Amino acid sequence: MKVKIFDETHEMDLEEKINDFLDNLDEDNEVIDIKYEVSVSIFSEEQIYCFSAMIIYT
Repeated sequence: MKVKIFDETHEMDLEEKINDFLDNLDEDNEVIDIKYEVSVSIFSEEQIYCFSAMIIYT
């Protein structure tokens, strides 16, 4: 079992990275699960978003 973690500041960047990773997996690999999370924090007057995903695969 293997794990790949992605962390991006924009959801579209995360989507692109995940799709690229999945497109490049070998045919003998199997995705077991994908966990997705969004975090938000405030720095001064700015909201900072963090979009992350963990892909568990063989």
